Formats: sequence, C-alpha cells, structure tokens
Amino acid sequence: MVTRCPWAGTDPIVVDYHDRRWCVPVHEDRELFAMLILEGMQAGLSWTLILKREAQIRAACHGLDPEIVASYGEEEVARLLAAPGMIRSERKIRAMIRNARAFRAVQQAWGSFDRYIWHFTQGRTIYSRLERQEEMPAQSPLSQAVSRDLKSRGFSFAGPVIVYSYLQSIGVIDDHLLSCPFRGQGRPVCDQPLHGPDPNA
Repeated sequence: MVTRCPWAGTDPIVVDYHDRRWCVPVHEDRELFAMLILEGMQAGLSWTLILKREAQIRAACHGLDPEIVASYGEEEVARLLAAPGMIRSERKIRAMIRNARAFRAVQQAWGSFDRYIWHFTQGRTIYSRLERQEEMPAQSPLSQAVSRDLKSRGFSFAGPVIVYSYLQSIGVIDDHLLSCPFRGQGRPVCDQPLHGPDPNA
C-alpha cells in the first residue's frame, strides 16, 4: 500500500499532482512562470480547484507563455474575466500581467528565470525531514528572502506563504514526508549536481 503525504487525499487529480509533479525540480522558464501564476491564482482558494481548472486557465492565457501574457492589454483583461474556467478576479489577472513583465525583466537580467530562482539554493533541492504533515511550515526564511526579492522586482501575489508553496511546486523544496515513497524522486539523472544529499540518508 502506497503511503502518500496525507494532503494528497483521494481525489485523482490531486493524487496525480502529488505523485508526478509536486517537489519535482523544474528548470524550464515557461513552466516556472506557469506555476508562479497558478500559485498566485490559488490565494484564498483551494489548490484542488486550481488543479481542476488548470487546463482551462492555461488555454485561456496562451499556455501561460510569459512573453505573450506580458503583452496583454485591456482587451485581454476583459476577455479573461469572461473566459470559461478562468479565476475571474480582476486583481489576480492584472497581477498575472504585471508578473509576466517582471518575469521577462528577470530573464533579461539573469539570462533565464531558472538561473535566478535556483541561485537562492545554489542549484540544490532542500530536502525536509518531516515525519508528520503538521510539521510542514507555511513559510520559511528562504521563502521570506525570495518573496522580498520578487517584490522588489515588481512581482505581486508573491508573499512568503505563496512563495513557499511555489518553491515546493518547482522542486526547490522537497517536503514529502519521510514515509512517502515519492520523496526524493527529483534526484538528477544527469551529471550536473542539482540536488543536495541523498534524501533517504
């Protein structure tokens, strides 16, 4: 019997996210942007809702391509407020557009957003050693530092709690419980040492 992290529950879409995507390192800029936006859209809502609407959100926002989203104007805001499956919050939609522009500025300054976001841990995943779900923090000194830097660069919906969830979603932090068989699945298969010590050690 597979003993997953309790938060995964039994909903197939959440179980699939937990098993295949959560805490798995992401290095492709477009997906790094997409997850940042989805985490921001989740604020005040459930992650299950976001997962169930994810395909529609991505479709409505041109695949959450930061270059395209950064070019959105008032017509696109109006369109998205009426788009099926979209999180119809004008504040969140406008924040997404601002974040796309800030994201593009980071890409230009750093060469890639991947290089920027992973520099906070020197390219390594932080493996937590959690025995119970209740031990998982809502934020950390790392998420606070990343949040401060993102906000200084013009990002919205980038508080330390949202950023902590974001760092989990892109594999900078691996918070699978010690008992979870999916812990450490993001170990590199290439020669580049992207991660820290063996998570099962």
